[in-house]
Amino acid sequence: MPSEQESIGLAARYQAVRSRTLQLCEPLSVEDHGVQSMPDASPTKWHLAHTTWFFETFLLVPHLPGYAEFHPRYRTLFNSSYNAVGERVPRGSRGLMSRPSLDEVHRYRLSIDKAIAKLLSRPISAELAALLTLGLNHEQQHQELILTDILHALSLNPLRPVYRGRYPAKAGPLAPMQWHSFPGGLHRIGDAGEGFAFDNERPRHAVFVHPFRLASRLVTCGEYRRFLSAGGYDRPEWWLSDGWSVCKREGWRAPLYWEQHDEAWWRLTLDDFDRVRDDEPVCHVSFYEADAYARWAGARLPTEAEWEVAAAEVQCDGAFLESDRLRAGVASVESITQLFGELWQWTASPYVAYPGYRSPEGALGEYNGKFMCNQQVLRGGSCLTPRDHFRVTYRNFFPPEARWQFVGFRLAQDEGSL
Repeated sequence: MPSEQESIGLAARYQAVRSRTLQLCEPLSVEDHGVQSMPDASPTKWHLAHTTWFFETFLLVPHLPGYAEFHPRYRTLFNSSYNAVGERVPRGSRGLMSRPSLDEVHRYRLSIDKAIAKLLSRPISAELAALLTLGLNHEQQHQELILTDILHALSLNPLRPVYRGRYPAKAGPLAPMQWHSFPGGLHRIGDAGEGFAFDNERPRHAVFVHPFRLASRLVTCGEYRRFLSAGGYDRPEWWLSDGWSVCKREGWRAPLYWEQHDEAWWRLTLDDFDRVRDDEPVCHVSFYEADAYARWAGARLPTEAEWEVAAAEVQCDGAFLESDRLRAGVASVESITQLFGELWQWTASPYVAYPGYRSPEGALGEYNGKFMCNQQVLRGGSCLTPRDHFRVTYRNFFPPEARWQFVGFRLAQDEGSL
C-alpha cells in the first residue's frame, strides 16, 4: 500500500496532468475542439472526454463504492479501442458527435476529478495506485495527440491559422554531422522494472548487436531538400515496394505540411507558416520516406536496439513539452545529440513483443499488445512529449505511412562501411 506521502504526491500529479491538458487547449476556439480532419486524428473535445472516460471506467466504476456513471452512454461514445469494455463509435466518426457540447465535456471532467479526489482521500492499494499512474501516462499520450491532431486540422484551412503564434529563439550554428561508433556484443535493453513503464517495454532482455555507427544528430531540412533535388520522390530504386506504392497513391512530393511557392519551400508549424529552415531537423516524414532517404545517403535507419544502446550512454535531456518550444531545434554541438525530445525517431524495427512478453489480463491487456502488427517502432520522444512521461526504454509505434506525428530520423551504418 502506498504511504500517505506517496498518496499525496499521486493526487498532486493527477491535478498537474489534468491541468496541463486544459492549458494546452487554451489557444483553441470552441469550433477548433470539434474538428476531425482525418480518421487517424481525433477532435480535441474527444481527447478531453476519452482521457476522462479512462479514469471513470477503470478506476471509479470498479473501485469507488456507490459511484454512478456520469452518463451511461459515454461508455460507448468515448471508448477508443477496448473491445472488452463494449461497443464504440467508429474512429473516423468521432468528429460527427456534436453532442455533448464542449461545456458538457468540461463538466464531465470536473465531475470525474471530484470523484477521483474522493477515491484518493482514503488509503488505496498498490494496484490502484499503479492503475492511476497508467491513466496519467495515458492522458499524457493524448496531450501529444491534441497538438498533432490540431496541427493537421489547421493545415487544411487556407487561412493558414496557427495554434498559438510564438516564434522560438534562434539557436547556434548547425554542427556538422559526425559518426559515433558503438561496440557489438550482447546488450540488455528494455525496462528493468523500477518505476512506471508500459507493458510493451518489458521484460528487460539481452540482444546481440553488431558494431555500428550512429549519426550525431537528426537529418535536417536542408539535407532532406537535397534528396528532393536528386529526384527522391521520382526514383523507385531508393524505396521499399510498399512505400513506393503509398508515395504514388498519395502523391507525396515532400514532407507533410511543406508547400512550394515560387521555387521556395514553406511549411506550417504550430507557431507559424514560414520558409523551411535548412538547419532544423526535418519533421513529418513517414518511415518509408526516412528509409528512402537513408538508402539514397548510403546509410540506413538504426534498429531500436542500436538506438537504446547508444541512448543508454547519453544524459537524457532535450526539448520536451516543458520547454514550450513545440518544434525541434538546431543541433549546435558535435557530440551525439537530439536523442531525446525534439522529434520521435523512426527505427528499422517492427513493433513486436519482447521475448517473454505477456499482455496484462482484462481490458487493459488491449492497451498495447493487440497493436503489435504492421507498425514500426519510434524512439526518443519529441518536443510535445512531457518530460516526466518519458523513459529511455519508451517504445512508441505507428504505421509506416504515418506522417502527422512529430517524427524525424537519424542515420546509422554498419561499422566499417565508411
